Amino acid sequence: MNARRWLWLGRVGWFAVCWGVWFAAPVLAQEWRIPVAGNYFRTAPEPGAGRVGRDGTLSWSAVDDVYSVFFYIDQPGRLKLSAELKHNENARWEFAVGQNVFEIEVDRPGTHEYSIGEVEVEQAGYVRVDFRGLKRQGANYGGFVNLVVSSQTKNLEARFVRNNDGNMFYWGRRGPSIHLSYRTPEVGDLEYAYSEITVPQGEDPIGSYFMANGFAEGYFGIQVNSESERRVLFSVWSPFQTDDPQSIPADQRIEALDRGPEVKIGEFGNEGSGGQSFLVYPWEAGKTYRFLTRVVPDQRGNTTYTAWFGDKAAEEWRLIASFRRPKTTTHLRGFHSFLESFDPARGHLHRQSRHHNVWVRNTQGQWHRCVSARFSVDGTGGEKHRVDFGGGVEGDGWYLENCGFFGGQVSPGSVFDLSVEPSDPPILPKD
Repeated sequence: MNARRWLWLGRVGWFAVCWGVWFAAPVLAQEWRIPVAGNYFRTAPEPGAGRVGRDGTLSWSAVDDVYSVFFYIDQPGRLKLSAELKHNENARWEFAVGQNVFEIEVDRPGTHEYSIGEVEVEQAGYVRVDFRGLKRQGANYGGFVNLVVSSQTKNLEARFVRNNDGNMFYWGRRGPSIHLSYRTPEVGDLEYAYSEITVPQGEDPIGSYFMANGFAEGYFGIQVNSESERRVLFSVWSPFQTDDPQSIPADQRIEALDRGPEVKIGEFGNEGSGGQSFLVYPWEAGKTYRFLTRVVPDQRGNTTYTAWFGDKAAEEWRLIASFRRPKTTTHLRGFHSFLESFDPARGHLHRQSRHHNVWVRNTQGQWHRCVSARFSVDGTGGEKHRVDFGGGVEGDGWYLENCGFFGGQVSPGSVFDLSVEPSDPPILPKD
């Protein structure tokens, strides 16, 4: 055999060996550092806020407190979990993922990464990691900085609140806000918007706002403020763009024209500013409530917004308030509903609303039923910090659901069309 043939065989053999090594090489592990400050909730003994330092470290001292971190994976996989902890005193922690329970000893002062263990996740969806303190020597159990997740599962993707840009730790813990934008018929100027909401039993945790009649300049719905207080809320934004209501010039302030019995009038800020009215009212999950909004320009460069609310079964109508918005000439536009969580300590609790019997009336007095709605989500969901949101058609109406770390999202921009039988239009309140 000549030298050239030996050289050729040598090259083939070298290539084959390299190919075999490459082919047999393990998939490189991916790693995600999940900041606890933006992804944690106290889940026992009751919801509440933990103490998070300026460096994003969560610490606590109560022996009964259980906290949870949630993150989403898009396929089944084997996960290796570690915790980046900041400690000055020795402590012992417990972690639980499903039926898997792990304990770690924290015995090094300073910030260090401790291995928790490995878990097999059998389906795509949210993973919940519970943790609590078992023993401590110092004033608290120490601090939790990041949950570190790694996996060799090919093409696995994880989703969570990644950083605090734009105050996302706050918004991410509140959860995604979702909306239904109703497609209104082309029948001229619209004067009235009518809709009904039913909140299913058990889907009304504290910190929920179920918005029935949204419009371009404000919103109208019901919310849960505490264990003992619920409200009907109607607000109109000032044309002056600011988050500080005190900075609104006098000629651009919302003016209250009328209010119903026991309704309080005030101002709001931090999400635009304007006039706000609310009625403390013990609305109940499982019951259906109706909402009516009228939008009328006064022909002097202003527009009047009036809202009524009532228990549908009782055929109740209650005036909430009437506001004048200056420097505005418009009829009803941007008719929509939405669902949001406004309490970041309860952003892990599921909520749902059902929106049905939605109508608009034009300035000629003709009612038209809305049978199509477009679904959308805010940046928390749109940028996939949180993906626990959904919506769709249910019977003769629509439903919205968010928070609770459930699986299965609806694509923003989806359009939901109803198939409904002819029905009688709403009856306006008597003057």
